[in-house]
Amino acid sequence: MKRPGETREAEIIVVGGGWAGLAAAALLAKAGRDVVLLEAARQLGGRARCLPFGDLRVDNGQHLMIGAYRHLLELLDILELREDAIFERHPLTLLLRSMGKARLQFRAVPLPPPLHLAAGALRARGINLLEQARLIRFGHRLASGQVELERDISAQAMLLAEKQGGNLMTRLWEPLCLAALNTPLAEASARLLLKVLTETFAGPRGASDLLFPRTDLGTALPEPASHFIERLGGRIRLNRRVRALLPGDDSHEVITAERRYRCRHIVLAVNPTLCRRLLSEHEAFSATVRGLQHLRHNPVTTVYLRYPQPVALPFPMEGILDGTTQWLFDRRVCGQPGLMAAVISGTGPHLALDNDSLAATVAREIGELHPRWPAPEAHLVIREKRATFVAEVDVDRWRPASRTAVPGIWLAGDFTETGLPATLEGAVKSGLDCARAIMAGA
Repeated sequence: MKRPGETREAEIIVVGGGWAGLAAAALLAKAGRDVVLLEAARQLGGRARCLPFGDLRVDNGQHLMIGAYRHLLELLDILELREDAIFERHPLTLLLRSMGKARLQFRAVPLPPPLHLAAGALRARGINLLEQARLIRFGHRLASGQVELERDISAQAMLLAEKQGGNLMTRLWEPLCLAALNTPLAEASARLLLKVLTETFAGPRGASDLLFPRTDLGTALPEPASHFIERLGGRIRLNRRVRALLPGDDSHEVITAERRYRCRHIVLAVNPTLCRRLLSEHEAFSATVRGLQHLRHNPVTTVYLRYPQPVALPFPMEGILDGTTQWLFDRRVCGQPGLMAAVISGTGPHLALDNDSLAATVAREIGELHPRWPAPEAHLVIREKRATFVAEVDVDRWRPASRTAVPGIWLAGDFTETGLPATLEGAVKSGLDCARAIMAGA
């Protein structure tokens, strides 16, 4: 094994160039702190990185942001980016289809909150009057803070207690839970789903808006974040795989194949598997390691299908019920007309199919929903096998805090104790929280 060379000094080392690490490094650089970011890959972005698809760049997985992502929007402000330059904002619009028929249609109405969603529920198609009334009642209880949990239970149990059964469960809450938590309703944490629903549907009117990236996610945030950090004196080093951490009393060391870095603070913003491996070498982190061992992970599969450029959805996103695909996104919004991204959350029979068979299955289902579309010209299947932690009941007890048992060593990532599911918003929040704690001298 190659032995590390010279030792470099820095105040803060951020390990990992995903959105958590970038958020931490950007805020620290803006505060004038001496920060070095080490990323093992050749590009920044983590799980939201880009891959080639013919002459296109596509995201490692299709992501959707919402107006309730206040930490992500704050990061745009830190980076001096305009929201409308990065995202195309639409009022909440849900269209879920099955076998060519609309099963649920919902659109927020331009009224003050919470009337914008209540009026949308009254106009919703695919649910009856009783279900509309129950949906409005649930929304009112969310907005007034009346939905409380003495302990964590399944999201399904919580929704049934709120009389959200029938079509509401199958046509609305199950697809939304898979999209938000990457975990089925019967298994998902009610506490995490309630947090998402409260911030999205009980917040200000814009909180429920859908934010579609205008470009690939690498261009949207990692590239401008990199320029911002380096402009302010921060240093970014790609292809720097961290092999070990050496905690000390007043300073710590980060070991790569090329060199050692001595620093006062380490922000470990890596995936939970690597985090566990790096921490397991030190007894001080044993409690954190035990918690990480209990975290299970679910996959997300994205199937990109390239059609002729005139092919388009009436809205940039639609849901699909009773099929392999759960959500279909039109990449026209990000300057890729004719490109569709079919998203399959969690486990299922699709995992046993090879890439060509899966793409053919997805294309066939989409053809049934849109019979006038021609066959796709090309496909790309991306399988993120450990995309998110399983947001199961009581999962929060296993999620580590950002502050570790060793002063000066911090954890960031969507799997940490953010109170949110495994989303880009959670990743950004964790990074900003670590940066603020360091800046506060904690």
